[in-house]
Amino acid sequence: MNRFRASVSIGGMTCASCSTSILAALKNTDWVTDASVNLITNSASVEFSGADKAQQLVAAIEDLGYDAEVNQVEEVTDDSEQRQQRTVEVRIDGFWCDECPRRAVAKLLEGFYVDDQGHSAIEILTHPSKNRPIMKLRYLPEPSQINIRRIINTVNDMDPAFQATIYHPPSAEERHRLIHARQQKRLLLRLLGTLAVAIPTFIIGIVYMSLVPMENDVKMYLMEHLNHGISRSQVALLVLATPVYFCAADIFHRRAIKEIWLLWRPSSRTPLLQRFYRFGSMNMLMSLGTTIAYVSSCAQLIAAAVHPPSGMVDDSNFYFDSVVFLTLFLLAGRLIESYSKSKTGSAIEALGKLRPTSASLLINHSTTLPSQQQSEAKDERSQIHDTQQNESLDEVVQPEDRIETVSVDMLDFGDTILVSHGASPPCDGLVTKGGTLFDESSLTGESRLVKKSIGDKVFAGTINKGSPVRMEVTDIAGQSMLDQIVNVVREGQTKRAPMERVADSLTSYFVPAITFIAILTWLIWFVLGSAGIISQRYLNDPSESWVVFALQFSIAVFVVACPCGLGLAAPTAIYVGGGLAAKFGILAKGGGEAFEKASHLKCIVFDKTGTLTEGGDPRVVDWEFCSDKMEPKYVLSAIRNLEQNSSHPLAKALISYCESEAATDVVTFSHVEEIPGKGLKGVGWAAEYVIGNETLMNEMGVYTAPDAAAKLRSWKQDGNSVVLVATRQNEPNSIYRLAAFFEISTPIRSEAAPTIAALQDRGVDVWMLSGDNSTTARAVALRVGIPTTNVIAEVLPTDKSSKILELREAMTLKYGAKNKRATIAMVGDGINDAPALAVADVGIAIGSGTDVAISSADFVLVKSDLRSVVTLLGVSKTVFRRIKFNFGWAVIYNLLAIPFAAGCFYVLGVKLDPVWASLAMALSSISVVLSSLALNIGIPGLGFRERKIPIGEV
Repeated sequence: MNRFRASVSIGGMTCASCSTSILAALKNTDWVTDASVNLITNSASVEFSGADKAQQLVAAIEDLGYDAEVNQVEEVTDDSEQRQQRTVEVRIDGFWCDECPRRAVAKLLEGFYVDDQGHSAIEILTHPSKNRPIMKLRYLPEPSQINIRRIINTVNDMDPAFQATIYHPPSAEERHRLIHARQQKRLLLRLLGTLAVAIPTFIIGIVYMSLVPMENDVKMYLMEHLNHGISRSQVALLVLATPVYFCAADIFHRRAIKEIWLLWRPSSRTPLLQRFYRFGSMNMLMSLGTTIAYVSSCAQLIAAAVHPPSGMVDDSNFYFDSVVFLTLFLLAGRLIESYSKSKTGSAIEALGKLRPTSASLLINHSTTLPSQQQSEAKDERSQIHDTQQNESLDEVVQPEDRIETVSVDMLDFGDTILVSHGASPPCDGLVTKGGTLFDESSLTGESRLVKKSIGDKVFAGTINKGSPVRMEVTDIAGQSMLDQIVNVVREGQTKRAPMERVADSLTSYFVPAITFIAILTWLIWFVLGSAGIISQRYLNDPSESWVVFALQFSIAVFVVACPCGLGLAAPTAIYVGGGLAAKFGILAKGGGEAFEKASHLKCIVFDKTGTLTEGGDPRVVDWEFCSDKMEPKYVLSAIRNLEQNSSHPLAKALISYCESEAATDVVTFSHVEEIPGKGLKGVGWAAEYVIGNETLMNEMGVYTAPDAAAKLRSWKQDGNSVVLVATRQNEPNSIYRLAAFFEISTPIRSEAAPTIAALQDRGVDVWMLSGDNSTTARAVALRVGIPTTNVIAEVLPTDKSSKILELREAMTLKYGAKNKRATIAMVGDGINDAPALAVADVGIAIGSGTDVAISSADFVLVKSDLRSVVTLLGVSKTVFRRIKFNFGWAVIYNLLAIPFAAGCFYVLGVKLDPVWASLAMALSSISVVLSSLALNIGIPGLGFRERKIPIGEV
């Protein structure tokens, strides 16, 4: 059965208990294969089987008392298949009858028939309707034949009333912002209403009852008792507190009641015993605190009415004013917390804004634009007044081309666009004409300009700092490198750190524990007072009962306890940390778990080729020909054709050299075999060839003369790679003979040595893992500062993962870790080193970022700069320290606040009233969020500041 992935917006989550209960409900369904709930973004990502199950997800979440809405459902398919086809949603405004949607679909399919049997090049995935005029379709783009512009144009030409546009479902960040906006609006309205009530409550309950002298006429009027001994002030406070309790604090009551109902309903799957020790959330604590205060005060009034006391009822027995102020502070805290959480996604939003909204499309007679676009299109060439720019423009724009301004949505695969000076490519693509310099700092964090020429790839979000260039679109919006970066950062922010499991475990027992402590607090104070163990002087008034006296401590315990800080400690820091890392060109795919592991690394292993050395420009610097039976031109021709079957960086160097030296004679091969980690073997019409390393030559029995061996040894000692070529005639009893050998220089990265030194200064063991020969590997290690004892050479790609496991065991023994293994990171190119990256505790891939979606690494360094590894460790340590600080602060707060609220220090004259307890509770969760947001501050101790590592000569 096909698998689908749904993105669901969830409203009403306030703490880890909320997200945990939703996650448990989703995973309890048989057809859900995977699910994650993000408290910070108020969203869930769910993988499930069966396309018709999406609305059942909403029902499952709403049954828990939360708001839910499916934003997007997509089929989980192979990435390469997605890139071959384009799936797009088109909104068609102007449907004026029920027949319009069917007619629009029929005409659209008819306009793109590919044969006489009525097969269309367009597949309609979701049909539009009059109520929901959104059509989802899929097609295989073909330049000038099938593209989004023709599709939009076809729909618009069907009927003058039809207006087709590309429909974009709201992004995760937009949904996050909308949910918080709705939540903030609801909270703000309730807060304003409560504030309006709090003003007269403060005047009556605080000013006149506590501060104004008894001789004041107004106070005497308010304090005057009516029938049954109840004062006017308490009647007024009852009138003020009632709408606050039912209309402002209702958001706490409704969710608390829903939680209790779900726990005890007949169909509940929760074991009976567990219902008594694992229940509730922050909403229940807030509801209990205000309810006890309100109900106990009402009970006092009813008791006074039914059984009039002999004297006057003491006003201190009532908590109506506490209900108002409790609700006021709780709502204010929740509003500030919601506002602070809404700011944690600013980094991803900033990345998304890098993409331009329009493009300069180069069109000719075979390219069509939608009718409304044609009327708005205008030739931009006349707008370029600078003479030098005009000259550069003429070099890349052909006479028959026209420059039309179109929306980025109207671009498709294969389109040709113009990127002017100062402009940003709207999509990823290849330069087809011209040359320039691009500023890619927005994606990589690297400030230097990057040279681009014909055949080079340019990326959306970067800026052209040189001459105009002509480019061909290869990745449309949604598939560009910028989109991949945003998606990787977004996914990484949802992955939880192991410490979060501790928080989840604590919060699951938090409400029952607080309920027990609050009841116990009330019992202890009531028993102590009733038994005469404590003096009557502790009472606020001689007429006050011990029941009411004990109740104030119980209410304070309910209100002051806050599991929100525990639940927010890790996710807010991870969310902000993921965005912070992205600013430095580091994509945290592994999320919280990767940050936690990277924060206490013991060892980092570097791959050599393409990591410590420049992977892009290896070149042949010397070679020796030693065959007496073949001419060099035949050997070079054979090498060129044979190495074309390899993607190894050294193969590219050989091909480039042979193409510049070889004659036109071509040696063809009937069979080519790749020998993993060693080289290639090919069978030609007259001879067999093997190309590879010395290990392969030894296996083939190739004899190496002493002078050749000496030269090879000299090259390797210089830190260069060697490739040998041997041939064997297609004759009986023929043996392989050395024909040539090459010295290939792969420059060492200029930042390699400073990076290694910086890591060693941090106490990290640095190793090198290479498939190259031992001599070359050790020579490179010495030049970058890695001890030769820390070099593992001549390792096949398939064996790299086992070497990582062996090294982990050795490091564990070295550091003497008990019941805990040493943490090892592997730094590689993300493709050839994929097995090692996957088996390492922390996999770090270095590359241009175009393969980040399929990389097996936990972190991807978008800019190919090894210094980012040091930055990564710094960010990880800072983020994890902040998680521990947040978690520790939340725990310490509750450990200190609860005893204060329970009256443990009352004998010293220290008492925490319920009103002040609510303020303390609000400040605790707000402080955790603000602590995480402070990571963005570049002040050591408060946030993270990147340490600049100077580059030296290697």
